[in-house]
Amino acid sequence: MSNYIKVFTGEINIAQRIISDLEKENIIPVVKDQTDSGLTPLFGSSNSVLKQVFVHKDELERATPIIENLKGKLQS
Repeated sequence: MSNYIKVFTGEINIAQRIISDLEKENIIPVVKDQTDSGLTPLFGSSNSVLKQVFVHKDELERATPIIENLKGKLQS
């Protein structure tokens, strides 16, 4: 993963929106589930909804404004 840079860690719904916006610009992100293990708890936990989104370092310059724009929309 040394060629990939983490651009977001957070709730699954925001991560999905970031992924969608990146894919519209032909940037293919890598998504990692932020759980403690490979086991999914029966009743869920707060960690089970966290995702990490990574982009290739060659696409970081294009991805950053897309992510910042979305964060700005979500904060207002």
